[in-house]
Amino acid sequence: MDKRKVIAAYRRGFINVRECAQILGVDVGQITGLINDPHLGADPQQNLQSKRSVIG
Repeated sequence: MDKRKVIAAYRRGFINVRECAQILGVDVGQITGLINDPHLGADPQQNLQSKRSVIG
């Protein structure tokens, strides 16, 4: 599963931090680094659309 989607689900409140860590296969202590990573915070669909607008 795409890490960005899992983190987005956590930020939207669909899953809790323990579930997020379990899905990603990391320790709960490590999840804060992933959640705070600006590259993983972007919505995957929005990121793809912005790349297309730059290219085309």
